[in-house]
Amino acid sequence: MAKKEHLNIVFIGHVDAGKSTTVGRVLYETGKVPDNVIRKLKEEAEKLGKPTFEFAYVMDTMKEERERGLTIDVSHQEFETPKYHFTIIDAPGHRDFVKNMITGASQADAAVLVVSAKDGVQAQTKEHAFLAKVLGIDQLIVLLSKMDAVDYKESDYMKVKNDVSNLLKGIGYKVEGVQIIPASAYYGDNLVKRSEKTPYYKGPTLFETLDTLKVPPKPIDKPLRVPIQDVFTITGHGTVPVGRVETGKLKAGDNVVFMPSGAKGEVKRIEMHHQEVTEAVPGDNIGFNVKGVERKDINRGDVIGHPDNPPKVAEEFTAQIVVLNHPTAITVGYTPVFHIHTAQFAGKVVELVEKKDPKTGQSAGKPDFLKTGDVGVVKIKPVKPIVVEKFQDFPPLGRFAIRDMGQTVAAGVVLDVKPKAV
Repeated sequence: MAKKEHLNIVFIGHVDAGKSTTVGRVLYETGKVPDNVIRKLKEEAEKLGKPTFEFAYVMDTMKEERERGLTIDVSHQEFETPKYHFTIIDAPGHRDFVKNMITGASQADAAVLVVSAKDGVQAQTKEHAFLAKVLGIDQLIVLLSKMDAVDYKESDYMKVKNDVSNLLKGIGYKVEGVQIIPASAYYGDNLVKRSEKTPYYKGPTLFETLDTLKVPPKPIDKPLRVPIQDVFTITGHGTVPVGRVETGKLKAGDNVVFMPSGAKGEVKRIEMHHQEVTEAVPGDNIGFNVKGVERKDINRGDVIGHPDNPPKVAEEFTAQIVVLNHPTAITVGYTPVFHIHTAQFAGKVVELVEKKDPKTGQSAGKPDFLKTGDVGVVKIKPVKPIVVEKFQDFPPLGRFAIRDMGQTVAAGVVLDVKPKAV
């Protein structure tokens, strides 16, 4: 049997829209969660006075078991449709979903926006949909969950479908291409099996829709970029940096440059999953021996490239941000912590260039501040040398989360970089 192609998917939407139940049900329907586990969770849910929460508990149980240090088979986070093998990036319910979504080791290839048929579009629905768009997730599926709570009525489906379509249009999604599926995650309607309760819906089920997604091409033709996650000194092997190839190709024998330090060396050997490989391509997590570079010259957050096209060290950069959650407002002089690829740095807001209307993307002039819910273009000056690239050229090195007071206050993408003079 041929190996299925792989896609990363993220489930987004309002906290009460039924995301956890949806994910739990999908894992159950694809045989990742045995019946006896669901039975046990059902009893627990009823004891706690929360009937119908058993599927939602699948995720929680996994999280608790992970936290208690019991090893859980991570395949629970993966499922297969007839065509693809999916990994769920960041199961719902994580408090810092946004940061994980942005700086996660992998970017989502597609998102399922879960909207409750009962509650309709909520503030968080807008925020997550907008974030998916800002982060360049172009493939979107909408699941109108909890249809059982509105007796599967076509009128309720049409109303919420209309609201969601308008929201997505406003953000810049091509609505014609977005499937909006009436579903009950709890009863499994229209997830894997087609439901008789929605005779008015002639479209595909969630699984059929998942199989229409496209696998994005690997950016092999772009210049090499490998953000460093860790550096080890291994006896007999010398200095061994570890990271994930984001763009381009790395071959044994290549000369490479580490930025921001500018240290140069030669790659002697590349390993992936403890096997030696002659070349590494985007998506590969690798460790590699470098000759001619000292351990002190390499840090987490550095990025390697080839000397003829080295990663850019930013003097300052311009970015579009969406303010997700700020207690007051973002003003000039604000200096929070930025998380970008594997790096963290303090960056100072030196200019608020413009505010945008989130619905149309049109400019709304130059603001004095940006508050929660605002979208704007800002100029940032990093406090220390750091590699930043344009999102358009190198997506994984051009999207970031802004953290302050223990939470993600904003997220954004880099529009332009003014490189440091070397």
